[in-house]
Amino acid sequence: MDTLALILAIIGAVNWGLVGFARFDLVAWIFGGQTASVSRIVYAVVGLAGLWCITLLFRRSRKSEA
Repeated sequence: MDTLALILAIIGAVNWGLVGFARFDLVAWIFGGQTASVSRIVYAVVGLAGLWCITLLFRRSRKSEA
């Protein structure tokens, strides 16, 4: 689950990088616009993956303290 969440978060980061640097939303382009149902689902899943990745920060810091 951690690896999948990290991959999705990286995809989201790349997409935001494209939006920031080139004004190009790859997810919207692939799935038919920002308001398309599939695009919204992808955005939501990537957002959930990002939230899951927050837990990685805390789990790693606990392991390094032990």
